[in-house]
Amino acid sequence: MDIIKENIVQISNEIAEKLNFFVIDINFRGDNRKKIIEVFVDAEKNVDADNLAEISREINSVIEEKDIIQQAYRLDVSTPGVDRPLKFLKQFPKHINRNFEVTYKAGDEARTITGKLLSVEREELTFLSDKKEVLIEFKNITTAKVIISFS
Repeated sequence: MDIIKENIVQISNEIAEKLNFFVIDINFRGDNRKKIIEVFVDAEKNVDADNLAEISREINSVIEEKDIIQQAYRLDVSTPGVDRPLKFLKQFPKHINRNFEVTYKAGDEARTITGKLLSVEREELTFLSDKKEVLIEFKNITTAKVIISFS
């Protein structure tokens, strides 16, 4: 990763943390004429448009103040969206009682369940799947996606 990307990652993480958010992912796209920086953030609470605007303003301010990027760029700050898998344990509690599709390691095999997230305690998540409680250690989860329900 080049120094510009490293600086932006560091700045984004520091600002997100200061404002009680955390960075999920950062993507760099575009060409030499215009860079596009996508910062995906989340929080233990719900994130709204005002939160995203504040994070964006602060990141932009530091980028400009430190003159990190000498070309045109666009900064997009958003949440990862419900279609992206959850990556961090601290993303799960606000999704208690929602349905998930979870793939996890059970010994030498991979298993996939669909079920409702019942609880998050320490490093363990409990799901209700096929009328049975399934306890999964977070470190064993390979993907976990919220299932969107329109009912």
